[in-house]
Amino acid sequence: MTSSMSSSRPYLIRALYEWIVDNNMTPYLLVNAEAERVVVPAQYIHDGKIILNIAPQAVQGLKLGLDQVEFSARFAGKIIDIMVPVAAALAIYARENGRGMVFNEEHSTEPTPPESGAPGDKSGRSHLKLVKN
Repeated sequence: MTSSMSSSRPYLIRALYEWIVDNNMTPYLLVNAEAERVVVPAQYIHDGKIILNIAPQAVQGLKLGLDQVEFSARFAGKIIDIMVPVAAALAIYARENGRGMVFNEEHSTEPTPPESGAPGDKSGRSHLKLVKN
């Protein structure tokens, strides 16, 4: 019997956001700007991605929901409503030191086996990528 679970991503985003803010750092959200239902200013998209400053002093009405991240922010002096489906969030990290988390793509709720060659292979190599500003 398999029991499926909802995505952990929205919970991790909220927890990491709180941790970054509690440490007096600036939370940045890396977003796949080409994903469906993403609403961000097109002129700030680079290589299909956008980095959003989601610090309390940079946004208004921040909602870190189970399905999407929503807020309003100023871009070139104009207030824009931003909507990011949680699945389009690629990472959340602190601008000052890069600490945070990069998310894997979620295609299903079923666990996937490790991609190592042999059972018990512990090469020590991480699947995470460093995200720099």
